Amino acid sequence: MKIYNTMSRKKEEFKPLGSVVGMYCCGPTVYNYAHIGNLRAYIFEDVLKRALLYFGFKVKHVMNTTDVGHLTSDADTGEDKIEMAAKREKKNAWELTEFYTKSFLSDIEKLNIIKPDVICPATSTIPEQIELLKKIEKNGFTYRTEDGIYFDTSKLKDYGKLAKIKKEELKAGARIKMGDKKNSTDFALWKFSPKDQQRQMEWDSPWGIGFPGWHLECSAISMKYLGETFDIHCGAIDAIPIHHTNEIAQSLAANGKEPVRYWVHNEWVIFGKEKMSKSSGSFIRIQNLIEQGIDPLAYRYFCLMAHYRSQLTFDIGAVRSAQIGLERLQEFMYRLREVKQPTTKAKIDSIAEKADSQFRKMIENDLDTPKALAVLSDFMREINGIIDRNALGKEDAKRIYDMVLDFDKVLGLKLGETSEEKAPVEIIGLVQQREEYRKQKKFKESDELRKKIKEGGWEVLDTSTGPKIKKI
Repeated sequence: MKIYNTMSRKKEEFKPLGSVVGMYCCGPTVYNYAHIGNLRAYIFEDVLKRALLYFGFKVKHVMNTTDVGHLTSDADTGEDKIEMAAKREKKNAWELTEFYTKSFLSDIEKLNIIKPDVICPATSTIPEQIELLKKIEKNGFTYRTEDGIYFDTSKLKDYGKLAKIKKEELKAGARIKMGDKKNSTDFALWKFSPKDQQRQMEWDSPWGIGFPGWHLECSAISMKYLGETFDIHCGAIDAIPIHHTNEIAQSLAANGKEPVRYWVHNEWVIFGKEKMSKSSGSFIRIQNLIEQGIDPLAYRYFCLMAHYRSQLTFDIGAVRSAQIGLERLQEFMYRLREVKQPTTKAKIDSIAEKADSQFRKMIENDLDTPKALAVLSDFMREINGIIDRNALGKEDAKRIYDMVLDFDKVLGLKLGETSEEKAPVEIIGLVQQREEYRKQKKFKESDELRKKIKEGGWEVLDTSTGPKIKKI
């Protein structure tokens, strides 16, 4: 299996350190809802994890949640995003982070993302972060300003190598609000609590009462659960120049060794001409898609249609097209289950072997999900033609069904959960009435009935052969 390593800027064969792959993924800053741009990263990371499992690796997946220390400016100035949101919503900071953490976990469940083995809030590792800072300080990489303890990037020979930042680009004497940084790229390891206001989240430390800098948590958490060097670190590309660059600096200063062997990053979701962002206050959530009758798994399918290292332009029409593609796959699985023909009259061995080989090849090649979906689509088209001719036997239909389920171990589209169950008479009546409305192009009434059906615990799948229903 080959994956693109941001550090080397090339695809590399993946060779883990030991018997279990250590995988760390930057989690959300839990001061607001996750938007669909944020969630693309977790879909990509889930596919990577599923692919590793598919190819026989064992994986230990660790993720943080940032519930303190992420300031509004990447220059370590401004207000803490959590404290600011707590004021905005008139909530306790701890209650606020718990609420948005639960919301995030609900979103990833809807997207069929496998929950990480460890989800660690930054606030649960304050002692570990303080101990890490002590090591960095002991090794001579820190200095004190009026507002905190900072990392001196000029003392690290290859600082910025992940982002290709050149040493000569460091600017001396950049001013910050409370104190002087020696270099523009220096960053806070510990921030002192402001003297003129009370913070909800602050701790005592050898340097004074305050809170950890944003970058410290990921180094401390990954070291705690995965060791000083581990296999894979994931995140979106905007983490490369600052957050991940500073993680590397901290770890090298503390331990004298590279913390990560493969840095893997996904591209943004573009909305209009801009990256989707929480700071604008206007963004699209998974819940917004659901309210428009879109299955969250259709958004997952939409993301799989683009390579994780390519920008993805959000378009509601394209997501609806992705839903049609997903429904075709669901219908295909339904047709395979309904095959009654006792024996196969067509040669399918070579078709199945080719599809299986090509699918694996595409996933092995840096998670090329668009081409993997194309392989699956071509395979589905060929097999549907054989079913149409009544030339596929039950035994081979089951074999193909199981093969597609095997593909779905990577894709994560829940293709094995589309079985049509016997619905109550009232639900069947609503489905039939809804179909009549659709034929009459009464889409408002049709959508209202879809909601009623869903409230009854069932979901309608609109396929080319008519509506199918499944238990939620």
